[in-house]
Amino acid sequence: MSIRKLRRKRKIAAKKLFRWVTIKVIYPVLYAVYRRKPVDPNKVVFVEPRQLKPTNSMKQMIEAVEKDISLKVLQMSIGYGKVSKKEQFRREVAFLKEFATAGFVFMTEALRTVGGFTKRKETKVVQLWHGCGAFKQWGFSTANLKFGGDMQTQTKYPNYRNLDLITVSSPEVIWAYEEAMGYQDAGVVQATGISRTDVFFEEGFVDTAKQRVLDAVPEAAGRKIILYAPTFRGRVISGKAPDQLDIHTMQQALGEDYYLLIKHHHHVKELPPIPIGCEDFAKDVTHTLDINDLLCCADICITDYSSLIFEYALFEKPMIFFAYDLADYLEWWGFYYDYDELTPGPVVSTTQGIIDSVLHAEQEFDVEEVRQFREKFMSACDGHATERILKQIGLI
Repeated sequence: MSIRKLRRKRKIAAKKLFRWVTIKVIYPVLYAVYRRKPVDPNKVVFVEPRQLKPTNSMKQMIEAVEKDISLKVLQMSIGYGKVSKKEQFRREVAFLKEFATAGFVFMTEALRTVGGFTKRKETKVVQLWHGCGAFKQWGFSTANLKFGGDMQTQTKYPNYRNLDLITVSSPEVIWAYEEAMGYQDAGVVQATGISRTDVFFEEGFVDTAKQRVLDAVPEAAGRKIILYAPTFRGRVISGKAPDQLDIHTMQQALGEDYYLLIKHHHHVKELPPIPIGCEDFAKDVTHTLDINDLLCCADICITDYSSLIFEYALFEKPMIFFAYDLADYLEWWGFYYDYDELTPGPVVSTTQGIIDSVLHAEQEFDVEEVRQFREKFMSACDGHATERILKQIGLI
């Protein structure tokens, strides 16, 4: 065995040992120590497992909880993949200290920190999740696919432990979340609606969001806006952007009447550049514009396997699905529903297919298909999800 391979093998072994020691030994012991203090029923903790600051998935809930001045609201971040291992460990310990005495805890993603012990019943934990519907598989559903860890590892280090409520966008998708998170027949997954979608029903929000986009991208004024918002490829730690969209060809065919805004997934490490000469037609706004604002202003949305289609369905506008690598993606992730039956719009595999769909959108767009899709997957998202969730857990 070469020295390089030996070092790699030792590094992997060290990572596995660290994971076992922290999740199975250190964190349970720390929690047992911290829980000696009584629960503070007025302490509400919001924790972002991956992001360094609260995302849209928490914003509505945080604003609602902060209206009650009797509550002590804490916002925390673990920063998986975004901070050093040493800093991550420090943040996890700090979170456990607050978690042990919190009355309520809200999170938006998988959180392995609490996977090695059983929490006290007085603490109510809510998984708000960061998406709607059920599109590509995750969690236990991916155990036998390229993307997911094997079933033995996922069972040994559970990411969805100690949850009292998992909020979903409609009764239709409860089964998928139960499967993915391992809560079959537990009554934990409930169709309360997704808190983050409430903002779309606020008076004046859509118009204000559109104006924010035009202020940031004045070149788009007077043209219809196409939003290209694909998901990432590969693994979370090294996410890559899809690379088959021919922006130059799109500009030649659509540049006079349309403007293209590109929003890549936050897991993408390196953004593809806008081709030289296409600056008057396309702009990458991944790091500059909010996805909620973009959904509000888009006249047409192009995506692939992203769950944002469920939120965009609320606007009942045309969608195009650029699935040039569908077979490969199916091997990596898999879907909860048949892809062609699920997607409420044309599925294409080439840039020319996108162009043809855009040019014929007004004539061929089936709004009734989108309405049925919305009713099936977003029926609980009506602008009152945040209130329902707070009532469900007894916080109001």
